[in-house]
Amino acid sequence: MMTQDPRKDADPGVLHYAYRVRTPASYWFHAHQGIELLYVYEGQGEIMLDNRTYPLSAGTLVWFQPYQMHRVEAPLHAELQYTRTILTFDPHFLEPYLGPFPELRSYFYWLWKGNLPQQVFAVAEDNPLPGLLDELHEAVADGLEGTEEDHALLLLRLIRLLKRRVMPAAPADGSDSRRVQRYMESMQEWLERNFHLPFSLEAMASDLHLSPYHVSHLFKKSTGMTISRYLTLRRIREACSLLANTSKSVREIAWETGRLNSAYFCKIFKEHKGMSPENYRKAFRQSRNG
Repeated sequence: MMTQDPRKDADPGVLHYAYRVRTPASYWFHAHQGIELLYVYEGQGEIMLDNRTYPLSAGTLVWFQPYQMHRVEAPLHAELQYTRTILTFDPHFLEPYLGPFPELRSYFYWLWKGNLPQQVFAVAEDNPLPGLLDELHEAVADGLEGTEEDHALLLLRLIRLLKRRVMPAAPADGSDSRRVQRYMESMQEWLERNFHLPFSLEAMASDLHLSPYHVSHLFKKSTGMTISRYLTLRRIREACSLLANTSKSVREIAWETGRLNSAYFCKIFKEHKGMSPENYRKAFRQSRNG
């Protein structure tokens, strides 16, 4: 049975920060329009994310992309408190501040829109992440005029820390990694422009002036997944956004996210999200309005 977050999950705007929240138990099922970071200080439990369950304990960090439905069950032991910090923010807020840092910008876009191989991490005791979350709390609680830039700079430090000490992106293979990275950027840009259309490897290869074998092989080697799986995950993310923010029918959304028939679309959506598109829409709206 689905339960929802006891907090009223109104639109977080640019930044919503719940610092060291402590409750005797927590059971809810919800998603956010923005990016969410969850860090656990104490307590034990489980978290379900995209139809998979992960253990939750002190030092656990979870990174949620926009519209990822998840359910937290903590603690599993009644005598334990569950203490955590939750940061939710609009990823567009950071875009103007990322211009001078191209590598960090590329990494952030990967965290925001990429198909992440891992989203639950164990943070070492000597990691500076908790201290940085303390700083962010002080900046948010300060409430002084003109603190938007302070918040952005702290978020940039947070993204940089994640890249260096918590969840690094997989490096490109080979000595010509810059060339491989340029190819991958071109492939991802092509897929972003065309994911809503039926896929043709030959058309993609022709547009990128590469052979179909080279495109397929390089993409799989660099990302660890096939182009077909990447497209499926991208289409599902788009479908989640449309289900959450529009009243379009499932049939219309299936067509807009790949020219799919509704039966096949519902099948793959449930395989990846653990619920039907209709139930996802219902759960998202309940969590937002509850």
